[in-house]
Order: sequence, then structure tokens, then C-alpha cells
Amino acid sequence: MNVTIELYIDYRWQTVGRFSPDKNTLELGIAGSGVFEYEIDYTVERLDNQPQWRSGLNYPVSFELFRSDRWPAFLLDIMPSGAGRRVWLRRLELQDRASADWELLCRGSGNPPGNMRIAEAVIPSPEQRHPGFSRDDIITRHADFIEYAEQRGAVVTGATDVQGDAPKFLVCRDRNLRWHPDGSLPDSELLDCWLVKFPRGRSDADRTVLRNEAPYLEVARRFGLRVAQPLEFCNDTLFIPRFDRTVTDAGVQRHGFETLSSVTGIAEFGKRGDHGLFCAAIARYADQPQNEITEYLRRDILNCALRNTDNHGRNTALFKLADARVQLTPLYDFAPMFLDPEGIPRSSRWANELEAAIGRPDWDAIISTLSGVIDADILRSTLHRDADTVARLPETMSACGVEASVIERLTQRCNEIAADLRTLKG
Repeated sequence: MNVTIELYIDYRWQTVGRFSPDKNTLELGIAGSGVFEYEIDYTVERLDNQPQWRSGLNYPVSFELFRSDRWPAFLLDIMPSGAGRRVWLRRLELQDRASADWELLCRGSGNPPGNMRIAEAVIPSPEQRHPGFSRDDIITRHADFIEYAEQRGAVVTGATDVQGDAPKFLVCRDRNLRWHPDGSLPDSELLDCWLVKFPRGRSDADRTVLRNEAPYLEVARRFGLRVAQPLEFCNDTLFIPRFDRTVTDAGVQRHGFETLSSVTGIAEFGKRGDHGLFCAAIARYADQPQNEITEYLRRDILNCALRNTDNHGRNTALFKLADARVQLTPLYDFAPMFLDPEGIPRSSRWANELEAAIGRPDWDAIISTLSGVIDADILRSTLHRDADTVARLPETMSACGVEASVIERLTQRCNEIAADLRTLKG
């Protein structure tokens, strides 16, 4: 009993290795033990072990058998989770138990974001080309679109409105500007690739969070963070250009990435993240640790100031690029999550005294803990210079289109974070 893991390299899917769960722990799902091993032919060709060839950054290409007490963390990056799990459970008529994890991996991991997939989960291309859908069909959540998207496995999270969660879909456009579920078109017919989000729930607060995600990203752009193309919002629908896909004349590039949860070996869902461990992983694998850790800390400054509390380790990832560079992907899932009706707490924090007051990290102490891997003086100077920029964030938010009611609730926090940064000395 095993699954075949494939990576998209050099414009084609290649068999990388296999994961075999132990039968006696299969009922435990992701908490069960198992073995991952690379294919011999794949290993022979890639013994120089570039990061983009690894299934996970912690799994160097080798002839070794990787035995673990839990499933490899990189598998959790590609299998359905959260509300998306409920969609697949319904489709497969399974109960929500750990024992369903194996079936979800085998059936629901055929076309996830990034460049990894489970071969056995790939849904064959339709025999007849579908004419596609209009943008309005997506915005109105036309029943035919949702049904076809679920059939094609394009649901990455969310469910139908009947279950209380709105869908999130991977979609693409053809050259006639018609929309299709991702994976239903040949690469030769693709124009571009998108992710479409709807409000998490039915409340006004849910809609406010989604409306402000696009302007939040523009605030991050002005702050100097690494961001991708602007988002498009229309009638409670957010269209997000995908940064893990690039359509070129030579074909579609599928860029590999791995979440910080996976890179730090977190093989479970819902565990609180530790920024210190995440920074250690960035320092270990990024080819320019100073730049990437600076980017990471500046993201956390903005998360604190603008109260994006849903900052868990699967909402930040490292690119494994084709030229062997490892760096943070563009910022994603950045929104005023403090408004969410479910009351989402700050998901990742600094340990102990580094963040004694939640949302008010001790930046100087944090930089001191990182001095072994980065130039602490340069980082202090950089964050000190950010103080005035943070203080001006309310004006920046207004210029970027963040709603006044949101800005009003953030002004004091921006002033507090700015004051904290001013205490830093280079």
C-alpha cells in the first residue's frame, strides 16, 4: 500500500518517490507511522541534491529510507484540510475521522497548489472540452460551475453555502477569456491561473474581511514587502492571480513551494506556530538569510500593526525555484482577520518573553536571538527606520482603499507598534 509522489520539473511530471503508511497505524491517519523513499532512477539523476528536487526541504535526495512516527509534513501541504476536507468527505461519503486521511490523500491530492501531486489522485482530462464559464457565473456561484469544479477537484478549501462555508476554487482562463476549473484544460490552452475566494461566512464582518484583502495587499506593497499581482474584488468575490503558475511560450511553469509548517516538521493541523523556529528554518534553507529573515520580520510587524491574526505556518511558504534559489513566496492570505466573527487569535507567536504581550513582540530581544545567523545591527537599523512608516499606516491604508471603519480600529495599534520600533538602535 503506497502512493506515488510526483514533482513538475522541466515542464513535465516526474515520479519522485513513494510513501507507504504502516498498515497497523493506518486508522490514525496523519498521526500514523510510515516510510518515504525516493525512486532509484530519480535519485541517480539528482545526487547533487538541489533543493527544488526534494519532496521536502528536510528530505535530501538520497537512497535513504525516511521512516517517521507521523506522515511526512510535506504531505499535509497537498492534502485537503479544513473546510476543503469536508467537501471531499461528502464527495467520498466518508465520516470525518482520522481513518479517512488515507483516502483523502489518495483521492483529493491530484492538483494542489505548487508543483507536487499524488499520481493516483489525478483526475483524467475530460473527454470533451467544456465550453467554460463566464466571470459572472463564478461571481454568482452558478450551480453548474460549482458542480463541475467539484467534479474536477478544483476545491482547495471551503464548501457549499448550505454547510455554512463559502467555496475557494483554483481556476484558469482559456485564450477566449472563458473560465475553467484548474486541471481541466491542456496547458497549451491556458491564458492565466487564479484562485477565487468568497466570504468565510454569511455575516457582514465576513464580507468586510474579504473586501479589504485587496487593499491590504496594496498597503503591504507600499510598505515594501514582497507581493504578487494586485487582487480583483467584485460582488463578494476575490480573484487572486496565482504566483505559483507562470504561463510562457514554452509551457506552464509550476513553481514549487513548501509551507513553514512543513519545513519545520509540523505534521499536524491547528498547531500554534513559533516564529523562532520558522526563522531558524529560513536561515537554514534560504540562499540569502539576511534578506529573507528581514522580510519575515517586516511581515510580522505589519501583521501586528494591521492585526492579521491568522498568521499560522501554512500561510507562509518558501519557494523552491528551478534555479535552486530558496526564498519566501509573495505574501498571501493577508487580511484584517481580527474582524472574523470566530475570533481568530494570533496563530503564530514569538516564544515566552519575546512576546509577553500578544501582538507586541520585543523586537530588540528577537533580533538578539537571531544574531548568530544575520547581521543584528543592520536588522535593527532597518526596523528602526520602519517606525515612521508604521505610524503613517492609517494614511497609507486610506490611500489604498481600506475602509474607514477598519482604519479606525487600527490607528492606536499602529502607533503602539511604531513606538516599539523607535526604541531600536542600530
